[in-house]
Amino acid sequence: MTSSFSKNISETNTDVKPFIEGISIDCVIFSFDKKNLEVLLVHHAVGESAGKWGVLGGNPELEESIDNAALRILYELTSLDNIYLEQLKAFTDPDRVKSERVITVGYYTLVNREDYNIKASVSVFEAKWFKINEVPKLIFDHNEILEYSLKQLQNRVRQAPIGFNLLPEKFTLLQLMHLYEEILGIEMDKSNFRRKILHMKLLVALDEKQQDVSHRAAKLYKFDEAIYKKLTEKGFNFEF
Repeated sequence: MTSSFSKNISETNTDVKPFIEGISIDCVIFSFDKKNLEVLLVHHAVGESAGKWGVLGGNPELEESIDNAALRILYELTSLDNIYLEQLKAFTDPDRVKSERVITVGYYTLVNREDYNIKASVSVFEAKWFKINEVPKLIFDHNEILEYSLKQLQNRVRQAPIGFNLLPEKFTLLQLMHLYEEILGIEMDKSNFRRKILHMKLLVALDEKQQDVSHRAAKLYKFDEAIYKKLTEKGFNFEF
């Protein structure tokens, strides 16, 4: 586990708008902390899930689209704004919530958490980053939603570049390789990864090296934004 963000839950929200019953939205937020893929979870403070952990979720209001509702919920729970969310699918198991029938629409996104000041909302005790291999038992079917999101992420790295939203602007090849290893859950050969990733012309080699490190400083790179965008739109088949 890493940093957490707490808030006083004694506050109340007086601007309550009617929402659509029986439909919810759940957002899986991934980040990368040097060597570990992490997911943002919230510790619920109210309702039947109070005292338990889950991915970020809420209900769409009557007069908003599902996509807009996802963005609003994400902002209300964490203050994350201007985030690109990718819709996964609807999770429709009749027993996913025991007390009522609720269909949820899943989303996921990738963020560099150093770029955001995350704050827990009044409906949760805290928001905390968890390493993927340290995620606890979550509410409802949120472990299933998280697993599905991770599989989508694993498919994505084989078909499009990744890292622009997860790595700092300047990074080493080893940092990029660790990101791929964490997502795919495999160990890679350094020389093979280096050869393949550089062959794609996706990276720009900088005339800079790491600073303030105890080991031999490694060369820094950044993404070529034009190539990154092109490969994102066109796609590729990246075998490891």
